[in-house]
Order: sequence, then C-alpha cells, then structure tokens
Amino acid sequence: MTGSRIDRREFVRNAIVGAAAIAAGERPGEAPREPLLPNESAPRRPAPAELDEVTIAQLQEGLSSGRYTARGLVEAYVARIEEIDKRGPSVNAVIETNPDALAIADALDRERREKGVRGPMHGIPVLIKDNIDTADRMKTSAGSLALADVTAPRDAFIVRRLRDAGAIIIGKTNLSEWANFRSTKSVSGWSGRGGLTRNPYALDRNPCGSSSGTGVAIAANLAAVGVGTETDGSIVCPATATGLVGIKPTVGLVSRAGIIPISHTQDTAGPMARTVTDAAILLGALTGVDPDDGRTAGSRTKRRSDYRQFLVADGLRGARIGVARNFFGFNPHVDRVMDEAIAAMKNAGAVIVDPANFPTKNKFDDEEFDVLLYEFKADLNAYLAKSNASLKTLAALIEYNKQNREREMPYFGQEIFEMAQKKGALTSPAYRAAFAKCRRLSRTEGIDAVIAKHRLDAFIAPTGGPAWVIDLLNGDHYVGGSSTPAAVAGYPSITVPAGFVHGLPVGVSFIAGAYSEPALIRIAFAFEHATTVRQPPKFLPTANLPV
Repeated sequence: MTGSRIDRREFVRNAIVGAAAIAAGERPGEAPREPLLPNESAPRRPAPAELDEVTIAQLQEGLSSGRYTARGLVEAYVARIEEIDKRGPSVNAVIETNPDALAIADALDRERREKGVRGPMHGIPVLIKDNIDTADRMKTSAGSLALADVTAPRDAFIVRRLRDAGAIIIGKTNLSEWANFRSTKSVSGWSGRGGLTRNPYALDRNPCGSSSGTGVAIAANLAAVGVGTETDGSIVCPATATGLVGIKPTVGLVSRAGIIPISHTQDTAGPMARTVTDAAILLGALTGVDPDDGRTAGSRTKRRSDYRQFLVADGLRGARIGVARNFFGFNPHVDRVMDEAIAAMKNAGAVIVDPANFPTKNKFDDEEFDVLLYEFKADLNAYLAKSNASLKTLAALIEYNKQNREREMPYFGQEIFEMAQKKGALTSPAYRAAFAKCRRLSRTEGIDAVIAKHRLDAFIAPTGGPAWVIDLLNGDHYVGGSSTPAAVAGYPSITVPAGFVHGLPVGVSFIAGAYSEPALIRIAFAFEHATTVRQPPKFLPTANLPV
C-alpha cells in the first residue's frame, strides 16, 4: 500500500504522532455530526494499493526478503487510514491511531535483523477494538464520551500477548457504543466518541456491530488483521456484513481481563481477518492462561499457540455437517447463497445432514437478555472500580449521559443501561434461574444435543442477512441470523464468506461444541479453499440493486 507522494514518511509520522485521529475534523470529546452519506465530493473508489488483500504470510515473505520493513508497513497502513478512512470515501472505522507505532516497528525491525523473528505475527500491523485496554497513549473508551480521555492502567492480557508475539497495534477501531448494550434502538457502528462507521461495500449500509470498526477496517485493508469482541453476534455479524472471516472462540480460550465487559459468561475477544489462515494465526497469538481470568484455566490443555496445522485443504472430506434449517427462511436470497454453500461442501466430500435443526431456537432469548442485564451491571461496575475513569459506576454513567444528552444521545437513548441498573446482585434467585435455563437450553438440550443426535462435526446456518440501510432515526433493522446458540453456550463459531446478495456479502457460520476450534478451522478452511468467494469492497455509494 502506498500513501501520498508528498514526503510520505513525514506525512505518516505526523498522522501518527499528531492528535490521535478520532473523527476527521472533530476535537476529542466532541460528538461528530452524521451526514446520511459521506461528503459527496469525496472519491468513492480509492486507487488500488500494494497491500490490498495481502495476507500475513505474504507480508512475512516481504519482511524476510527485505522488500518490506515493519516501519514501512506501519507507514503505508496509517497513510491508507488517512486516505480512505478519514478523507474519502470516509468509512470512519479507526477511532485513534497509535503514536508509538513507528517506534515499536523500528524496534521489531532491529530485532529481526539481530535475533530473528518471534513468530508469524512479528512486525504485522493489527487494529483492535476500542474496548480493549492498552497501557499507552491511546484511550480505551468503548466509544463513549464519558471515557474519551481515559487511559488504561495496564494492558489487557490479549494486548500483552499481541505485543509478545511481535504484532504492532497501529490503532483502535470504532464500535457500537458500549458494545451495542446501551439502547434497544441503537444504530450499530455509531458511538458518541467515534461517530458513524460505514460499510465499505455500500456506504449507506450498516456494518453491523458491535465490532463494526474492526470489520470495516480489515475489509477495507486498513491493517493486516483485527481483533473484535463478542457477547452475542458482535464478531460474526460485522464479519458477515463486511465479507470477512470471524472467529468467536470458546469462552475462556481467550482472556477477557482488561476488556470493558458486558457479560462474564458470554464475552470473548476474537480474530477478524480476510482469510481463515490469517484468522487462525491471530487466534494462536491471542490464546493463553491468564491468572486474572479464571475461566482461561480450563483452556490449559486445549489451547494452541499455532492453529496452522489445522489448515487442511480437504478438511471437509468425510466431515458430517448438519444444516440448521430453522435458521433459514428470513431472506430468500440468503437461502440461495446457503444452498450453494451446502452444494460446495458436498462436492468437497462432506456428508450433509439436512435438516439438523437447532431444537431450542428462540426458547431462551428473554432469559439471555435478563442474564446480560444482571452481569453487565456487576461486571461493568467491577471494571470501572479498577480503571482510571472518574466515573466509577453504571449509575454515574447514566447520569453523565443525561447531562450530555445532545452529544451522547442524539439518535437513541439508554434504555438498556437503565434496565440493568434496576437489577439486583448475581446472588438473586431470578438471575440464577435465568442463567441455569440458558445453559441447559443452549448446551445440554441445544448444541450438545444436535451434535450428538446426528453425530456431527459441526452444523451450519446463515450468519446473517445482507447489510441493512443505515437508519439513524429508527435504529437497526436486523432480520435474522444464528449467533445466539454459540454465544449463550459459550461455544465457538466461525463465519466465512459464502456469497453476495446484490453486491453485499453474506457469510455461513460453522458451529460446534466447546474447544472445537481445531475442527472448525479445518472445516472453514476447506470451505474457503473450495469456494474462494471473497471480493474486496468497491466503496459504492449505495447497494447495486436492480431498478
């Protein structure tokens, strides 16, 4: 990727060291205005760049041969962020760039020359979601103006893992504010601090959330790979909406310590990438047993530091794949894409079990929401108590939003905040009953049951529909998807691009039991190898619909 030709090094250095690009033309702590479409004078399709669609392996080859340096990659990606993300077509995915990125890159280049490489992530630029703590000059805000000036007291465990692997965190991405857990009428991809993120496939379409900025940034080639977080759908939905691979790991495979929480039973970070291979490499860099997250102790004998051994081209041969047909039917175009995906799996040697319906679909939705309300109040208060934020409770955040209504709530309110604040302690019988029902219906009578009944390696379902039109006044128009079973069970899922509906990407999800990441990566890679449907975004002003 190449940037501006006017003294590119100085330009990029200023872009990094200067005020960390929040939203172009806005000051920190000031809510951006949202035109329904980006500036009409902005270029819709940026010129191709050298690093477009480049994989980690290709970057490492270039770093090894001397064609690239880590410094050069940082310069190129940050220049591209300035060109595409801020000036035009202005997808507004990156909330802040890292003023230390060049110094980190220089140190890693020197280490490569003198000692060799640490592993596949050495010198690779990464973007992470702005709810992940970094103990540097970047902020960790969850997109909220209430935390816009807060720096974290220490790195999140996964940030330490990335740094240890030699990755370069070049910035943080915008998100649906508070990971989409503030309002029942939220607009995915919007935050008070970061403004509105747009889908690079059609700029008037929503990128889904809450890892909206990560999805858009990686789809638009603003970094090699990115890290999102999910409670229910927040990795896989933006991944499907932006033509990416997203891995939602087993809860406990990746530490949650140092990530602004919603739910200690459902939250997890995970990779977002343009290929299964890159997602698998990033996953290996994120895993690890963390004493500050007791749930990770269960992954001690199950985690891998390198998942590349499971990238098998004929990994679908003999695999039993169930089709959860009761997640189909919300969009006939999506059904067509799914049926084509099933045919491709069968041609690749899979044994298709159709139907293999999820038996408890929609039977625990209310209980899930209730559990999340209880856990959000408890977990967020615990996080804030240890943070550098001046606001230390959910109640204080609610009051802040009321006092700053024009900037924080111009489009939607904070109904979920207020519902959570009314909840009692985690010792409440109501919480315990809801949690027990969620576990039983999502695990024992849900995923575990369908896998055992049909002797499946995994089952599939459409990840979601094509991206909906941005609607700031009425909120999101989510029509269907399949993220909830794995999210509530705490089990893994992987979404892979499966096709397009009038130019908008659609993904297929592969779902299985706890710590089945190796099998899912093998299946997902084989499907990707057999289909290769991903196409880079064209930054169209609107979807390519027939008239």
